[in-house]
Amino acid sequence: MAAVSLSAVSKKFGPNTVVDKVDLAIEAGEFVVILGPSGCGKSTLLRMIAGLEATSDGEIQIGDVVVNDLEPRARGCAMVFQNYALYPHMTVAENIGYALKVAGLPKADRIARIQSVAQMLGLGEFLDRKPMQLSGGQRQRVAMGRAMIREPKVFLYDEPLSNLDARLRVAMRAEIRRLHQRLGTTSLFVTHDQVEAMTLADRIVVMNQGRIEQIGTPDEIYRRPASAYVASFIGSPGLNLLRVNVSTNDGHIKFGDGQLLAYDRKIWKNLQDGPVTFGFRAEEARLASDGRGLSIRFSFSEELGSSRLIYGAVADEEAVLMIDHDEKFSADETAALSIPNSAMQFFSAETGRRIS
Repeated sequence: MAAVSLSAVSKKFGPNTVVDKVDLAIEAGEFVVILGPSGCGKSTLLRMIAGLEATSDGEIQIGDVVVNDLEPRARGCAMVFQNYALYPHMTVAENIGYALKVAGLPKADRIARIQSVAQMLGLGEFLDRKPMQLSGGQRQRVAMGRAMIREPKVFLYDEPLSNLDARLRVAMRAEIRRLHQRLGTTSLFVTHDQVEAMTLADRIVVMNQGRIEQIGTPDEIYRRPASAYVASFIGSPGLNLLRVNVSTNDGHIKFGDGQLLAYDRKIWKNLQDGPVTFGFRAEEARLASDGRGLSIRFSFSEELGSSRLIYGAVADEEAVLMIDHDEKFSADETAALSIPNSAMQFFSAETGRRIS
């Protein structure tokens, strides 16, 4: 395993900058997830590390070596793709061991390595099958085995679970995490799925329009998002974000319909008079039993089994509340929300950055 370092790395396609001066340091043995929507530059960043895309600017270092001018095969990386990229005419064993065959490893050694990797991935009984005879999850494990057998310094995963159904994605997430614990190889995993990011990562890199919005542990990014963008992207659902005006004299925020909500001026010393974005998590607000609080009009619900998401409007802006399954709900009902100071978050109305 090896550390990976990116310094002011950029990528341009003609006049368009898709990765813009990215700085990132990944420790040896760390599992880092690069998270963002389609088109944010996350896969391009991964491909530049792998050597499949040339950098327009900046420096990429793997271990102690600057790799900008090295061929992909010389960088010590192994990549797992979204589309598996298996040879359909080869067996599972031949697919897994192909890199060793090309490298000229003796057949006996090659077979031993293939069997070891196959057993680790639960593929021992499928070695003589062709890819078309396997399920999606089994094909993805074959692709992972082909990467593992090279014993790389760095694993690169480019949205490897996107083609799997929901149940298989959950199973494969656990498989990948167990594999990382066993091997300890430095891993970079690209995804647009925040659940994958939260469950897999030691640290998450949130990207937006070619730039890094925030780097942190899953807990840090969930509890202290650095911007309104990160706040809305992380969590299921994301943070409720509502436009308000701050009045520091009386310690209230004012909503578009004139409702007032008190905040603790001792906690939020950096708030200034004027417009800000106010946020709170769906699971941190509660229905006020005494009827006093922020007024919300409900519209519909989503059943989650043990709980329920209630969608509604606060001052004509959408908000979501998570309630216990046994709490009552009626469409068009108006209720009061209690939001503790510990659940309140504020972001600049101009820049979207978090107000500390």
